[in-house]
Amino acid sequence: MRPSPRFVWSVMGRRAKLGRYCRSAPVPPPPAAPRTVRILCVEDTRDDVELITFALERAEPHRQYLLRHVDTAQGFATALQQDADVILCDYNLPQFSPYAALKLMADRGCSIPLVVVTRAIGEEAAVNVLRQGAKDYVTKDRLGTLPQVIDRVMADRDRLLEQERLSRELESAYRRLKKLSSRLVVAQERERTLISRELHDVLGQTLTGMVIHLHASRRSDDPEAARAYADTAMQMAQEAVDQVKTLSFSLRPAQLDLLGLAAAVRSAVQRIADPAGLCSSVTTRGSEPAEPHDNASVAVRLVQEALTNTVRHANASRIWVRLGFLPTGRISLVIADNGDGFDRDELLDGQPSERNLGLYGMIERTELAGGRLAIRTRPGRGVIIRAVL
Repeated sequence: MRPSPRFVWSVMGRRAKLGRYCRSAPVPPPPAAPRTVRILCVEDTRDDVELITFALERAEPHRQYLLRHVDTAQGFATALQQDADVILCDYNLPQFSPYAALKLMADRGCSIPLVVVTRAIGEEAAVNVLRQGAKDYVTKDRLGTLPQVIDRVMADRDRLLEQERLSRELESAYRRLKKLSSRLVVAQERERTLISRELHDVLGQTLTGMVIHLHASRRSDDPEAARAYADTAMQMAQEAVDQVKTLSFSLRPAQLDLLGLAAAVRSAVQRIADPAGLCSSVTTRGSEPAEPHDNASVAVRLVQEALTNTVRHANASRIWVRLGFLPTGRISLVIADNGDGFDRDELLDGQPSERNLGLYGMIERTELAGGRLAIRTRPGRGVIIRAVL
């Protein structure tokens, strides 16, 4: 009894004979199992299906082929719901054709390569079916070449899928770059605005008060009053010096160039955590290079921003900072606190605003430096920020 028109052929390769065991030579590792090729065969003659099966087994005895056979348009449409590596389609079918198969595949967005397996056809017909989307054709008197054709069309499909994946990634990266570029301009303007406000509202007012007291000291006829005005002016001058140091540290700590990144991070933590009453700890791993890393200042700014957010919003009592110097020359940074935490998805909803400006600034600063940053948090469970630069 012959099998029914719809069935699954399992073509197993013949086992290779084992060579003689040699005790002096090491046993080689077993070869990787050959890839199983799933074939959808559209054929109305069962004898031809058996010929194709025999040709595959004879040409590739070590490879496994799983062959599914259909002979109608409805069966072909149903079989397309299951994934296949290649489709073999006869050219001369009474109620179906490669053109109908290719149209059905195009309507469904199916990219499985189709190979026409037929008896002798004219050159014009062969060219036409290839133009319609078939990847190749094999005549039934040369089925021995079918495995090589299958390998080639599968390799072409793999390359095409890889190119499409790379194109999607490139397009996504280009869109992200455009978005980051626009945000970079906004971030630069925002930072300049903050520096301008700091200079005008803090340092400018201190210098103005100092000038006023110096003029008052010069105009005063009372020596004691003049001395008091001068002392106040000197005190304001010292405050101005301290304000310049603070502003300079926020832009680039002096310790970064003099003592290194670890010292700069410890100084930043001390300047922010101690006045707020936070218990802090800073640990390092790895050997710090002699010269500061190009992204060392970015690491310091991330620590400053994270600690500022903790002081303002977290209601935390403790903060941990771990700085790592990786063998590849990169910098790892972990900042954690035991504060209130927050709903990350709700806060980082895709649109920068006043409530998430600091977090988006950290993410953008890290990405622009070629690194990556991850935030883990839940309400009531604190915050963990991990960055690699």
